[in-house]
Amino acid sequence: MPVNLANFDFDLIVIGAGYGGFDAAKHAAEHGLKVAIVESHEMGGTCVNRGCVPSKALLAASGKVRELANAEHLSGFGIHAAPVRFERQKIAEHAKNLVSAIRNNLTKTLERSGVTILRGRGRLDGPQRIGLREMSGIDRVLTCKDVILATGSDPFVPPGIQIDGRTVFTSDEAVNLEWLPRWIAVVGSGYIGLEFADIYTALGCEVTMIEALDRVMPTFDPDITKLALRHLIDGRDIDARSGLLASKVKPGCPVLIELSDATTREVVEELEVDAVLVATGRVPTSQGLNLDSVDVDLTRGFVPIDDSMRVLVKGKPIPNLWAVGDITGKLMLAHAAAAQGTIAVDNILGKNRTIDYRSIPAATFTHPEISSVGLSELEAKELASKEGFEIGSVRSYFKANSKALAELDSDGLMKLLFRKDSGEVLGAHIYGLHAADLIQEVANAIARRQNVVELSHEVHTHPTLSEVVEVAYKQASKQLN
Repeated sequence: MPVNLANFDFDLIVIGAGYGGFDAAKHAAEHGLKVAIVESHEMGGTCVNRGCVPSKALLAASGKVRELANAEHLSGFGIHAAPVRFERQKIAEHAKNLVSAIRNNLTKTLERSGVTILRGRGRLDGPQRIGLREMSGIDRVLTCKDVILATGSDPFVPPGIQIDGRTVFTSDEAVNLEWLPRWIAVVGSGYIGLEFADIYTALGCEVTMIEALDRVMPTFDPDITKLALRHLIDGRDIDARSGLLASKVKPGCPVLIELSDATTREVVEELEVDAVLVATGRVPTSQGLNLDSVDVDLTRGFVPIDDSMRVLVKGKPIPNLWAVGDITGKLMLAHAAAAQGTIAVDNILGKNRTIDYRSIPAATFTHPEISSVGLSELEAKELASKEGFEIGSVRSYFKANSKALAELDSDGLMKLLFRKDSGEVLGAHIYGLHAADLIQEVANAIARRQNVVELSHEVHTHPTLSEVVEVAYKQASKQLN
């Protein structure tokens, strides 16, 4: 039975202090709710401690090494640099220090907002009740009006792969950069695999990339992939193989890898490498939450929600229970989790808000970067077929952009998808210099459901990379029916 309103310990308890939980707790406290947040590991979750924050620090440092070591590129400016030297330990310390600073800032922000931080493992104990197993082992039950689940995700390790954290590891350990293997195999060619391949090759490692699907970079737009492959894979010391499973990986010196045909499952080759990074995606951290106590059935481990972040039971929302972030399986991105957290709290406060996943951008921070927002070309075609309109597609090239040419970094492409009837922007995919920043302009346009005609009238600063987007809008406006 629900607890009497007058007797709640808290208005809101959030389980998980990653970006989704952090934004939810902070937003709720700033709006007058009595809030507690439960965290069993480090404050900040995966993104701050083992994900986007430390990996971007490593990418920043290794990117400088790559730039300074590219004698051919520098000579184009008339610059001749001495041989590049770097200290692995100091690069690792840069990432570690950044993590510590952001984690401390996040914790202090919550404390200043009045959020009670509870250290331990949280679980549901029936409606409006949270069980808390503290670090000391003490177990107690707290009551609250609303609960937000924000426990995130963990790296997925396929069957047959043994992890030892030293010679065979996931991104959780890779961000520590404890050593630089002479030859490392990266299993998976999604954004995690690509980013770490970028780091390792910049720092002098030889990389073999293993992808189970029939093409490398399978989740990216095919036209973007074609160009990115030429520079990020073929132009570097990377041997990329697709259609192969790392069916067995045994840690040691060397690491033994058994490669099998992804279709027939027959063993086709064995490799001996110095290390293996397993970058095969992530799985929700939903075990141990005692979801049975409120009759929630997981979908492949994910907690089902509606667009208001309410948890669903048999397709219908249940009162006072919400979920945000990777555990929901919607968009496994830190900024998506943060947006979900804020929306959940707004709905708790009585507002009626839903999320627009189409307008949330994603980026891969390689050198150069890859970004996207909205629909893929396949998704756009499916929508066009369903709703009876024609899609338009234009390409805008960095090689025609003055700023990119000034940087001697003009290998880039933007692909824009739009409706030919109304001109509404449906999606965009970018490969090139600062693609992660450029995509935001298109994300804002999609959020407002703007059309390419009105967008083509907006004046962009010259000379900037943003003119790549302006050119695309102008090209698109000429194609309307």
